This record gives sequence, C-alpha cells and structure tokens, in this order.
Amino acid sequence: MSDTPFGFGLPPEEPEDGDEGKKKDQQSGGGQGPANPFGFGGMPGAGGFGGPGADNPLAAMFGSLNPTDLGAAFQQLGQMLSYEGGPVNWEMAKQIARQTVAQGTADGSKDASVGPAERRAVEEAVRLADLWLDDATSLPSGSASAVAWSRAEWVEATLPAWQELVDPVAERVGAAMGDVLPEEMQAMAGPLIGMMRSMGGAMFGTQIGQAVGVLAGEVVGSTDIGLPLGPARKAALLPANVEAFGKDLGVPLEEVRLYLALREAAHQRLFAHVPWLRSHLFGAVDGYARGIKVDTAKLEDVVGQFDPQNPEQLQDALQQGMFQPEDTPEQKAALARLETALALVEGWVDAVVHAAAKPRLSSADALRETLRRRRATGGPAEQTFATLIGLELRPRRLRDASRLWASLADARGVDGRDALWHHPDMLPTATDLDDPDGFVHREQLDFSELDKMLGEAADQPNPRKKDDETEGDGTE
Repeated sequence: MSDTPFGFGLPPEEPEDGDEGKKKDQQSGGGQGPANPFGFGGMPGAGGFGGPGADNPLAAMFGSLNPTDLGAAFQQLGQMLSYEGGPVNWEMAKQIARQTVAQGTADGSKDASVGPAERRAVEEAVRLADLWLDDATSLPSGSASAVAWSRAEWVEATLPAWQELVDPVAERVGAAMGDVLPEEMQAMAGPLIGMMRSMGGAMFGTQIGQAVGVLAGEVVGSTDIGLPLGPARKAALLPANVEAFGKDLGVPLEEVRLYLALREAAHQRLFAHVPWLRSHLFGAVDGYARGIKVDTAKLEDVVGQFDPQNPEQLQDALQQGMFQPEDTPEQKAALARLETALALVEGWVDAVVHAAAKPRLSSADALRETLRRRRATGGPAEQTFATLIGLELRPRRLRDASRLWASLADARGVDGRDALWHHPDMLPTATDLDDPDGFVHREQLDFSELDKMLGEAADQPNPRKKDDETEGDGTE
C-alpha cells in the first residue's frame, strides 16, 4: 500500500546545510521529483517534464521560454485560471498526456501510427487466443473486436476510465479548498475560491496527464493494471510496446504477441461475463475517496494568507503534507477490498492463460515469469495506479491467488472454478488466500436454489392484483 497516494505529498526534508542547502536545492531543481503530485514540470516550455522550473508553476511555464512561445504560455495560463469544470482539468490532462507521448520514451522510442500489417497481426493473435482459451475457461469470448493502438490512441481510449478512477479522490481535495471559509465569508471570497479550485484542477490535470502519458509508453494492452481501462468488449494491444516488451527475451515476436493476446482476451472474458465486477472495483476506489480527511487547519491558514499575485504560494503549501489521509477503518476496508479483488482478477487470468499456453507455447513459462517479475519489481502500471489512488498491488497476493485458482480447477474442474464469479460473496477472501487448501476443500455455497425460488416467486400471479382487477370489473 502506498504511503503517498495521488494529491498527498509528503513534507520536503530539510537540507543538512540549512538555508544554503535550500537555495542549492531550488537552483538544481531538487525538492520535487516525479513523485510530487502537484508538479508543473510537465508544462510546455519547461525544459521537459520534471525539468528546470518544476518547483514553481509559473517558472515552469515561463522559465525557459523564448519570446515566440510567450503567446502560447499566456494562453495556457489563461486556460488554467479560467477552468470551471470538475475537480480535474481533463482537457489539460489529455493535452499533457499527448505531449508526453510525442516526446517518446526514455530509451528514445517514438510513437507511430499502426500500419495494416500490425493490425492484422493483432487481430489474428486475439482470434487464436480466444480459441485456446475455450479449453481453459467456461467463460465465453468477451472480445467483440480486436484493435491495435498507437500510444496516443491508448491515451484517448483510456482517459474516461482514469476520470472515473481519479475524480472521487480529487473531488475531496477540491471540496476542501472551497469549504474552509465560514459560510458568511464564502460569498465575498468567491473569486479567490474559484481561482484556487481552478489551480487545483490544473495541478491534478498536469500530474495525471504526465503519469498517463508515461504509462502509454510502457503498457501492452488495455488491462495491464487489472482494470478495464478501454471500451467494453474491445481487446487491444499496442504493437510498439509489445515489440519493446519482448526485445531482450530471446522469444519470437509472434509468441510474445500471442501470449499477451491471451492475457488481454482472458481479461475481456472476465469483465464481459461478470457484470458486477467492474462496479465492485471502481466502487472500492470511491469508498477509499470517502475516507480521505483533509487538514482544514492548514488549509485555512493558506486561504487566509493567499495572495492572488503569488500563485506559487499555493503550490508550496500543497507540498507540505496538507492532504495526508487519515488511517481510518473505512479506508483500510476499501483498500483491502480493492486489493483482494484485483489480486483475484490477476490471479485468475494468470492461471487461465498458463493453462491455455503451457501445452502450446514452449516459451510459456519464461513469459509468465517475466510478467510476474515485472510486477514484483513495481511495474509501471502499479506505480501509476499507486500515484493516482494510493494503492499498490502486492505481488505475493497475486501468486497466492493464481495458486488458489489453479487448485480450484484441479479439485472442482474448470466449470466449478469459474462458477465462483457468479456472485461476489462466493469469491475467496484475503484470509482464504492465506489458506488456499482450506478454501478449495470447503463446502461450496450453492445459490442455485435461492435463484430458483426467486424465479418461481416472480412467475406466480399476484393475488391482490387479481382481486383489484375483479373489483374494477364488477357491477354495482
């Protein structure tokens, strides 16, 4: 579990050499690395993301601009201060994500349009993957179509899901920024509160845009974090990232693509045929957001002393741990529920894909272990997810979940294993992951009789309704 979820920066450490150290730190761009949730290092003209001027939103926008760029910079500043939407400026987020993608990845790889040959290769891989999965799971295909995306297309396709994930957290922070003043003063302070909310929306949008843009250079599909980020029933792979993933593995690209297509298609089956699962996962995120507590005393001080001509003051205040979440029982419960559900999703996919690939791909074991290590070392998806909602997946839980699903298939068969997805109360819990054998051999809950009784009750005529109709037809 991350100690610094999105929007909740830790106070900066004091340099050992006091004020001189602070000056050096500011001059060198230190004191605000990529983990700073409100950094403006990703603004255009700032010398690159996290570059010079990242500690100061205005310096980030103007510090390294030449005169020809000033018009664009002032336009962006105007957009930031005039924003009147929700808690996150999503237009700014999309713009910065697209700019990040255009800059390329750290290894120099640039985004490019997907060609016809790559699209056909992805479509064929997903089609074959679905055929193989038919033998490994009782859930039917969940992919109505298969698409090959560029990184920019991935950004466009997944932003609606990021909005659903992040808005509940950002909403709490945004509401706190406007609620700290007494009610009788809020009318007079309307412009100030509006400016603070606009800047808050821009700060969230900047960080989210940068995070999503970086992630677009590393993900291989639409379900890398165990959540359905793309449109429903659309299996997607990113050919450029698939090739980069398999570059040093010594495995033919065709096998790498097929194995990743198996994972994408397995996720699609699960989310297409377990209708409650998506709302269960996203609801846990919302539950976490409701548990956030804001240090209103610090926020009141900032509002009372805020100078509209010195907007970087708000930036500095937001870095001082003002929005540290309290360790409430509600947050613990929501995070535990979400973590366990995601572990079960990823564990099921791991077990099903291994069962489908092992007899057919000589590289199945190597590819499986590569993906597991990627998660164990804090892969990009987990890091971004932790930045946005304060949650990291524990690799140990994923391995435990995979073993449990495999044991269930051995003991109850594929149909018996997959039947557990029929109702959330039938799924293993975090305690069951600690004792998989106990869960596998436990007496199964059977909801079929209850469903039958409910169905029969719905089919029976309503006596009162019949009496009412008789009364209406009678003669006086």
